[in-house]
Amino acid sequence: MQRAQRGGGAVMDVFDASLSLVPRKREARFGRSFSGWARAVTSAWKSFGRGCPARFHGTGHVVRAKDRGVRMTGWIRNVAGIIALSVSGAIATAQDLLPSAGAQRMPVAIVNATVHTVSDGVLENAYIFFDNGRIVEVGVGDRMFIGTTRVIDAEGGDVYPGLILPHTQLGLQEVSAVRATRDDAEVGPVTPEVRAITAINPDTTLIPVARTNGILLSCVFPRAALRDTVEAPTGLIPGQASVIRMDGWTNEDLMVSGSAGLVVNWPRTRPVRAWWMETPEAEQIERMARARAVIEETFDAAEAYRAIRAGDASSPIDLALEAVVPCLPGGEGGAGEGTQRPVFIHANDQDDITSAVAWAAGRGLKAVIVGGRDAPEVAQMLVEHGVAVIVDGLHRFPKRADSAYDEAFTVPARLEAAGVRWCFAGGEEPAHERSLPFNAGRAVAFGLSQEAALRSITLSAAEVLGIDETYGSIEPGKSATIILTTGNVLEATTTVTRAFIDGREIDLRNKQTELIEKYREKYRQLGIIDGDDQ
Repeated sequence: MQRAQRGGGAVMDVFDASLSLVPRKREARFGRSFSGWARAVTSAWKSFGRGCPARFHGTGHVVRAKDRGVRMTGWIRNVAGIIALSVSGAIATAQDLLPSAGAQRMPVAIVNATVHTVSDGVLENAYIFFDNGRIVEVGVGDRMFIGTTRVIDAEGGDVYPGLILPHTQLGLQEVSAVRATRDDAEVGPVTPEVRAITAINPDTTLIPVARTNGILLSCVFPRAALRDTVEAPTGLIPGQASVIRMDGWTNEDLMVSGSAGLVVNWPRTRPVRAWWMETPEAEQIERMARARAVIEETFDAAEAYRAIRAGDASSPIDLALEAVVPCLPGGEGGAGEGTQRPVFIHANDQDDITSAVAWAAGRGLKAVIVGGRDAPEVAQMLVEHGVAVIVDGLHRFPKRADSAYDEAFTVPARLEAAGVRWCFAGGEEPAHERSLPFNAGRAVAFGLSQEAALRSITLSAAEVLGIDETYGSIEPGKSATIILTTGNVLEATTTVTRAFIDGREIDLRNKQTELIEKYREKYRQLGIIDGDDQ
């Protein structure tokens, strides 16, 4: 702090802009540097001294803003900045206080359980034995285990693979209305080198909330709004999606796959003809063509770059193009089709999906449609080209006046019936991603089978994300990433009682459960509820 004297002797404290308000590590987690906060507060305090509309000095003389040549709007802006920073600062510093689980220390056996393997049906009165984070044995009936094994009696409860959320901004966004807590978008039209894992906040309070409902893995997408501006389109390729575990001390602990695939926001193919659209139709068409050209140029440049690097390894490295190369046919450095990373293409309208699939097929890309509202309308094309779909939620109105009222709710069932590879994402804001299993269950009421609904948030999601060799089902050799529940995981009345990620038992508490216990204790002390009431 430094002391500053104003007018006839009134003394006030102001912040020194060089002071660091928070540790540098925290500073790197959010899109705006916290040291900038210090500068903003300094500016606001100084403006309060110089630019207040009418300020009393120590002599009692009133100095008007117009006499000092300072605009009132600047003062208001800076004071508003102090208020905004105070609010956002309190929210931004909120963090999960639960410690991460340690490595599995002894063999574990879960017995007397109903095991939903997903890959091989349901096993009654079954057991699961796992050690060193991997499932060793799955069987039916009684089984003796060595003395060092920790035996958990499921008491007839259900065991499922850990649920997988294939599309989210968990860890990149805390409160959508507060910019300081959002690190989900990069500036620029094409930023393929940006990886979501770099910016994910392991201490977010929202990961434990989703984890409590059985979501143990998720794929975090960078999200930049596609804007067809006059100057140039932005947000076309916002970066790379990352698959994470829902528990860990650091980003490295969380990471399953730092580069799960490249994200592309596909531009519209038809102009908007509506009363509210001010941009002329011809200009809309021009902007859409320009946006597609930027995407084409990026992939053309990546192919040329790969050829140059293959011929001369000493040629300069371009990080942006380097990130696109693994998505090209031949995969990493031409190693083969099996290593080719997917391209996650955001598209909802039928024309947009058709255009995106045709573009990807023409380039030999491994496309995954994200959104897919009209995907059932082009199901045959999706099957022919082997394109998977991440259905991004059910809760939306019918798009057209002549559409069925349940159009959005029947998308999963129609894709399943058509033989399209698909998985389900909740389509919620990060604070509500915990509802993933319930939203998948809601599709069951509109024609989807329970088995398909469960698969869509476990094994199918793992297949789309390329992690199915390790996660997504309960089989020997796979990761011991499982949950124990009191019933059908798709039902809202079901509670997850235990969870394991790679064999580590996870603490299922979160801020919300702690508040529940806090106020239950209050009413116990008041004698309103009994000690055993839950």
